[in-house]
Amino acid sequence: LISSSIMPVFHTKTIESILEPVAQQVSRLVILHEEAEDGNAMPDLTRPVDAVSRAVENLVQVGYDTIHLSDDDILKQDMPPALQRVETSSRLLEEACYVLRDDPYSSQGRKKLIEGSRGILQGTSALLLCFDESEVRKIVRGCKKVLDYLAVAEVIENMEDLVQFVRDISPWLTKMSRDTEAREKELTHHVHREILIRCIDSVKTLAPILICAMKIFIQISAQGGSKGVPEAAENRNYLSSRMIEEVNEVIRVLQLTTYDEDEWNEDDLIVMKKALSAIESLLQAALDWLGDPRALRGGVGEKSLRRILVYAERIADRALPEDASLIRRACSDIASMTDSLCELRHNKQGDSPQSQGLARGIAQKLRELVGGKDIAGLLPHALQGLEQAGIAQPAHTVLGRMDQVLKWLDAPYMDDRGVGLNALKALLAEGRKVADLCSPREKYAMNELCDEIERLSHQLAELQRKGMGDSPQARAIANQLKEKLGELKRMMDRALLDRVVDDFSDITTPLKQFAEAVLAPEGTPARDANFAEKAQNLRDHCQRCAKTGRLVGTSGPCKDKKIVEALCSTANQISNMTPQVINAGKIRFHYPQNVSADEHFENLRRELSDALQRLRSLVDDAVDPLEFVKASVCNSKCERCQKMRSVVMVKNVKMRSVMTNLRKWLTTHPALQDWLIAC
Repeated sequence: LISSSIMPVFHTKTIESILEPVAQQVSRLVILHEEAEDGNAMPDLTRPVDAVSRAVENLVQVGYDTIHLSDDDILKQDMPPALQRVETSSRLLEEACYVLRDDPYSSQGRKKLIEGSRGILQGTSALLLCFDESEVRKIVRGCKKVLDYLAVAEVIENMEDLVQFVRDISPWLTKMSRDTEAREKELTHHVHREILIRCIDSVKTLAPILICAMKIFIQISAQGGSKGVPEAAENRNYLSSRMIEEVNEVIRVLQLTTYDEDEWNEDDLIVMKKALSAIESLLQAALDWLGDPRALRGGVGEKSLRRILVYAERIADRALPEDASLIRRACSDIASMTDSLCELRHNKQGDSPQSQGLARGIAQKLRELVGGKDIAGLLPHALQGLEQAGIAQPAHTVLGRMDQVLKWLDAPYMDDRGVGLNALKALLAEGRKVADLCSPREKYAMNELCDEIERLSHQLAELQRKGMGDSPQARAIANQLKEKLGELKRMMDRALLDRVVDDFSDITTPLKQFAEAVLAPEGTPARDANFAEKAQNLRDHCQRCAKTGRLVGTSGPCKDKKIVEALCSTANQISNMTPQVINAGKIRFHYPQNVSADEHFENLRRELSDALQRLRSLVDDAVDPLEFVKASVCNSKCERCQKMRSVVMVKNVKMRSVMTNLRKWLTTHPALQDWLIAC
């Protein structure tokens, strides 16, 4: 009774500190009520009820004062009903007190007492939530102001505008950071706190790098040179997009009041919600651009519109087939209509009836896509459809999928709504990804095993469809599948360990060599060829590290959700950042005297280096130390046997890094020492 009807969920420390004592008192009254039902008389509650009445009176007065002083229309709408509920419940308490004072055994008095107590708790909770949501809206307004300024970052083309941009955005960035950090300290859900801290730290890091990138673009463009201009523009756009994504994530998390322990960042619904949140922040700029016949091609509004379509496609990729089809058709129509509108405006025909008709048509289609007060919207409908469909998704890691498959194989006669079979398909897809990392012979063996498992699963699914899931034939196939899956998992683990040893033994040299090529003085022999070679080496190296790191998260032995999500996030960050580091290096290579270019390259180089170090640290945490050491030692022995260069190997950078890992793990895992001695 207490947990389901009375105890609320406290998502901030302030609400918790206010409501926790009230909840405890109400719980005590429930206990007294239950004791009274057993024949005990209710004690005299006159004094505590009087105290509650005075407190409620003060609370109501403060509430109405808050409404009077606030300019938040939602607060003015939502708070009065909560205040009225608290007042009504307080009167019920007083009536209950009078009734019970005259008749301590009155069931009517006890009923009023419980209803009044419960109403005060729930009304106070609603009151505090109202005020809390209003405070969140204030922070969100500041965040949206930052988004408004970031939206124009891509169209600033002279130093005067850049100086004004910095003056305008700086106080809002400071306010957003200060308010979000204060809010973070208030939250009781640690996961929400961690996300907010990460996002704000990222914004603080990216802001000066973005301004530096904008400065470089302006300087190079002003010089009239063609070298480095596309790279500078891409750097700037990448950094502004990253900041926009981080701010949108702050907005999303600020508005959350609950946390699901089973929620994953890579979950389809979470990705769709993030994309929809980003679209809503871009919509007004796009509509403003459509409504201005003189708005230029390539302006903020057009860029916002194009980004909306990108996010909409991201939602379509995860939506149900019927919703995905409608969204893609709408995106295609909007894109082609926007191209036509841009062409007309470029030809100074923005005021023509055709142009204005196109603009109105695009605006209407955008509203139908995104939704609003009067229109449901294709995108919200797609999100709601997936949520309501209740389609059981495969787990997000190979270990989780393996558990789902084994549950299916243990009882193939049970209807699991396709969870086991879908998990098996996802597991095989992951196995084929890991196979791509292997040598040709191992790749062939792993793909053959995947094909065999797939064939057996189709046979079992067919038997299940015919109602023969409990037949001897079905049980035999299920046992075969269990054996094959165990074999596949062992092959995947071994392949991943080998790749970890190869890819993460030395993560610094490619970046160091690229930096040396970037900083090579003009006139150095083969300077251009060396730069191109080292850039390609860095690109290949980072792609391998990102791919392996991502697979260690999704296909490795780690069960820690936090580590797995961090692996996937960091791997994606490295994939996206590497081209930008190469772009920044190319700019510095072409303009060695430009101080801003030198600073910009160093900032991005350092960020990539930190990301690589972070990825390796996460990989170290995700893999089994003993198995890693075995793989490292075995790989070292094989290399020594093949190359017959044992002395050189000890000096090799890769081996030194392996030995560093060995020393680190030996200090924390004494069992490893015993294993090595036994070897």
